[in-house]
Amino acid sequence: MSSTKKIKTALVSVFHKDGLEALLAKLHEEGVHFLSTGGTQQFIESLGYPCQKVEEVTTYPSILGGRVKTLHPKIFGGILGRRELDEDKQQMAQYEIPEIDLVIVDLYPFEQTVASGASEADIIEKIDIGGISLIRAGAKNFKDVVIVPSKAEYKPLLDIISKNGAQTTLEDRRWFATRAFGVSSHYDTAIHNWFEK
Repeated sequence: MSSTKKIKTALVSVFHKDGLEALLAKLHEEGVHFLSTGGTQQFIESLGYPCQKVEEVTTYPSILGGRVKTLHPKIFGGILGRRELDEDKQQMAQYEIPEIDLVIVDLYPFEQTVASGASEADIIEKIDIGGISLIRAGAKNFKDVVIVPSKAEYKPLLDIISKNGAQTTLEDRRWFATRAFGVSSHYDTAIHNWFEK
């Protein structure tokens, strides 16, 4: 089993879109298929790149005021499926689960919302659920998946792709996973601290 993996499909679900253009351009140039939701999908298409709606994969619309978009077995199966395991491969084929090789997330700005003096209701709505779940899933399956957990990692991935094309080494993916758990840990700590107050 080669530790170098090619990126074929990317799920992009970000709050901050600034700084993403160069990375998307390079991924598109490398023939990567984009999958996204809502505003991010519109942003990708506004740059002239085709982008499949997550809803087309899940057959569910975005529901509950946008609280549930990516939380679906076809998305999480696509991220968590172990590519070297026959049983996983069979189930992915059986349930028409696409392999997702790259997950790009930028979480709802919880800390900035708290700092702005927003109401409790607004702060609660800025607790990211889908994004944090995508980050954990991508990081857990770093053997097969690249996880970009915040806009701070856009450039490191762009540098890798610019140098090596749309492929990463196991060492690269472990580095991104380490960053991902750092992002999720920081985010949950911020939420915990707010609840404690």
